[in-house]
Amino acid sequence: MQRIGIGYDIHRLKKGRRLVLGGVAIPYSHGLLGHSDADALLHALGDAFLGAAAAGDIGKHFPDTDPKYKGISSSILLKKIYALVKKKGYRVNNIDAIIIAEAPRLEKFKEKMARKIADTLGVPVGKINIKAKTHEGLGPLGKKEAIAAYAVVSLNTEKRK
Repeated sequence: MQRIGIGYDIHRLKKGRRLVLGGVAIPYSHGLLGHSDADALLHALGDAFLGAAAAGDIGKHFPDTDPKYKGISSSILLKKIYALVKKKGYRVNNIDAIIIAEAPRLEKFKEKMARKIADTLGVPVGKINIKAKTHEGLGPLGKKEAIAAYAVVSLNTEKRK
């Protein structure tokens, strides 16, 4: 059986914070504001996994009111989410994601993000595709006030012997 989930996340940019997307630190004057490391791509991906597995959302599993998640790496959260998904008998078929950021330019980081996600999940990098788009100067994304991400995850049921 195949299952599909979609995820979305957006975080404000704040001067002086570290920018992390797809588990990769990206040199930039601003970083994403949030309770964890605010990795919008991994948060969208986590929600897509949880949606595909009919297991709620990231806020249900890792509430931003819980101090134990303050500053946590979103790679750790994604690893925990995928463990839950695997426990339900699902495995990654493929991942497709879009990051929307006016700046910084992300082209040279996309492959590194895909490798980091593949390593985190223990899946082949060929199952992961990441795209980066601008918002053409429109709205908070276009004015460099925030970065957003969308992710779609396709899962297959694990083949049992």
